[in-house]
Amino acid sequence: MITFPNAKINLGLYITQKRLDGFHNIETIFLPIPKLCDILEVLPITAGHNSIKFSQSGLAVDGDISQNLCVKAYHLLNSYTALPKVTMHLHKQIPMGAGLGGGSADGAFALKMLNSLSDNPLDEAKMLEIALELGSDCPFFLINKPCFGQGRGEVLSPINLPLKGYFIAIVNPGIHVNTGFTYKNSHPKPAPINLQQLDSLPPSVWRDSVCNDFEKVVFPHHPEIERVKEKLYQLGAVYSSMSGSGSTVFAIFADVPVLEDSFQNYFTHVSQI
Repeated sequence: MITFPNAKINLGLYITQKRLDGFHNIETIFLPIPKLCDILEVLPITAGHNSIKFSQSGLAVDGDISQNLCVKAYHLLNSYTALPKVTMHLHKQIPMGAGLGGGSADGAFALKMLNSLSDNPLDEAKMLEIALELGSDCPFFLINKPCFGQGRGEVLSPINLPLKGYFIAIVNPGIHVNTGFTYKNSHPKPAPINLQQLDSLPPSVWRDSVCNDFEKVVFPHHPEIERVKEKLYQLGAVYSSMSGSGSTVFAIFADVPVLEDSFQNYFTHVSQI
C-alpha cells in the first residue's frame, strides 16, 4: 500500500493559554496542502525477526530511526490492536522542522494504513485519541480537511474557506527555528478575532486582521524570514504569513505567482488551492 502524507499550513495562530501540563492552548485554522507530500509505503511481511523494518530516502531525516513518527505509530497502535509484521519505506519531500507538519502527517498516515491491516481495526474516535499521543498535529491529519483547531490543536471543527481558484506559494528558507524557544518566549492571551469567521471573509481582508503569534518571537531573531514575507507581498500576494513556528512562509495569490528569481536558493512550492 502506498499513500501520500501531505503538508499543512496554519491560517492564523494564536497562543491563548499555557496549560498546567506544560502544553499551550492555541487557536488556528489548519489547511492541508495536498500537492506537497511525502510518499509512504507499508507492506505486511511474514519473514524476519523484527515487527517493523523501516527505511527512508529523499530529504535526510536527523535522529535515530526508532524516533521516526512512522515507527512510533506502529508500536503505539500495536499496543492497542495486534498488527502484522510490516516493512515500511518513507520518501521525504516535505521540509522538516518547517511549520508544515510533515512528520506529523507521516505518523498519522502510517496510523491509518496500519489500522487497515489489523484484524480488529479501531474506530475513528479511538484513532484520534491515539494520534494525539503521537503528536499535537497528528489528529488533524486523520481528518485532513480545513479545520478550526483549539486546545493543543486536537479539538477540530471543519470549516469552509473562500479559497476556490486561489493559488498558494510556499517558501522555506532552510532556517531552523526551535519550537520550544518560540513557545517559551510567547505571551499567551485571548485571540483577538474568531478565526471561524474566515469562512465569510475574503483573503483580501485577512492581511490586517489575521496573524501568527509566533512571528513576534521569530522575526526579531531571524529577520530573513520576515523578508520572505515582505517579498511575497511585493510579488502580489493578497495574504502572507509564517506557518506554525516557522521557518516556512506561505502566501495566497489570486493568480499564478512566479517565484524563481526571488527565491533561487530556497525550497519553493506553488499549487492551486
